Amino acid sequence: MKSAQAEVFDEAYYQRFYFDKKTSVVDPGHVERLGAFVCSYLQYLRVPVQRVLDMGCGIGLWRDVVARHFPHATYHGVELSPYLCERFGWEQGSVVDYRASAPYDLVICQGVLPYLDAADLKRAMHSLGLLCSGALYLEAVSREDWEQDILDENLTDPHMFRHRAALYRRGLEPNYTALGGGLWLSRQAEVPLFALESLSNA
Repeated sequence: MKSAQAEVFDEAYYQRFYFDKKTSVVDPGHVERLGAFVCSYLQYLRVPVQRVLDMGCGIGLWRDVVARHFPHATYHGVELSPYLCERFGWEQGSVVDYRASAPYDLVICQGVLPYLDAADLKRAMHSLGLLCSGALYLEAVSREDWEQDILDENLTDPHMFRHRAALYRRGLEPNYTALGGGLWLSRQAEVPLFALESLSNA
């Protein structure tokens, strides 16, 4: 099975997983709680956030959250779906090979990587390392999530790859330190961490 192509993410896909309340994978309350956690923790750590990249931004759920917590930051949405780019005006691009003129302070990549095969996943995680000099928020369903039966399979796209969590961690660790909760701190960031604020075994 190859990585999902742009045509997969058409109007019908977003109608099912985002616009129809009966089958939507997110709700406003979830987005608010998640956004408050991510942004507040970065503020606590004093990670300066002026430029935000939402890689695979979908319908732009993070845009308002970022604006509330970081009102002086710029938000840039990049999306693979031609349908969403036309509807919302996002830049069309893929996490597999997207490049920017300068790294971002915060990169958000939610629900994107499980649609990539192993080869593209490796390239995408390398790309994420280049795109960020501050913090990364990453959400990706792993094989363990399926095996432990913690997903609602009626609301989860069955076409996603079931990569092991260890594969994601190995791909990110050269460029990031794991903070927990889906947050990763770039090794370029000059932000001191207490030993127990990091999940590193070092």
